[in-house]
Amino acid sequence: MSKVLTKIELPGLTKKYSGKVRDIYEVDENHFLIVATDRVSAFDHIFPNGIPGKGLILNQISNLWFSKIDFINNHLVETNFNKFPKPFSNFPELLKDRSVIVKKTDRIDFECVARGYIIGSGWKDYQETQAICGIKLPANLKLAEKLPESIFTPAQKEDQGHDVNVSADLIEAKLGEGNANLLKEMTLKIFNFGQTMMEAEGIILADTKFEFGFWNNEIILIDEILTPDSSRFWEKSTYEVGKSPVSYDKQFIRDYLETTSWDKNSSPPPLPDEIVQKTAEKYKEIFLKIKKSLGE
Repeated sequence: MSKVLTKIELPGLTKKYSGKVRDIYEVDENHFLIVATDRVSAFDHIFPNGIPGKGLILNQISNLWFSKIDFINNHLVETNFNKFPKPFSNFPELLKDRSVIVKKTDRIDFECVARGYIIGSGWKDYQETQAICGIKLPANLKLAEKLPESIFTPAQKEDQGHDVNVSADLIEAKLGEGNANLLKEMTLKIFNFGQTMMEAEGIILADTKFEFGFWNNEIILIDEILTPDSSRFWEKSTYEVGKSPVSYDKQFIRDYLETTSWDKNSSPPPLPDEIVQKTAEKYKEIFLKIKKSLGE
């Protein structure tokens, strides 16, 4: 296996934030540097071993989508490492192809989730209430079934633990009706674009989540976009209603963990080499399919 980069240290520079996958450094008063590591998380825990090449793939996938989605502005300022300012340009082995310089936005603390199929936390909510985020759904839906239409189901971001599904009314109460409607409209528009592009490659984009922020009083798209960390990609040829579909995302790791004795509360055990390798292969495969779907 290739070298796995799970920890980033840039001597002399201060790390502003370290998330489950990405680390953020301040470039100047208006810009951040975001670097995608090879860390992998599941059930709100970061595993001791990462996935080789994962950060490189995630960064390149996001940059591809950002370059094709021209109907909403985004946070990207510079993706070419050769144009990074010093001292960041001194660390090619850590930053090349896995980092970007972005606008420093005022992040909106909601995950903007679009769902076209019923799976994951949405499936659990539906089984209990026949609704997701207050949206009533038809009776007798089955696992992984396609919804009558795509729905907007936001979640409140939490710095610790799992994001909490909320109703769109909460966004409206915090951000105002106009901003809430805009977030919903943009989320579904990007999701539908992604679905259409991936369908040509025989891939179902089942759901995804986006993040947005304010830049000069404008809402723009930030963070990652339509990656296997933020989206569920399913193989259309093997998709079957009522069964957990073959996927190109972290569901593969989650499915493995369900077969272990780990209680999901204690420190997670290392992932077996076989699971790490197969996960790396899935990330590479969906990367190639995304590139092809976008004409790259």
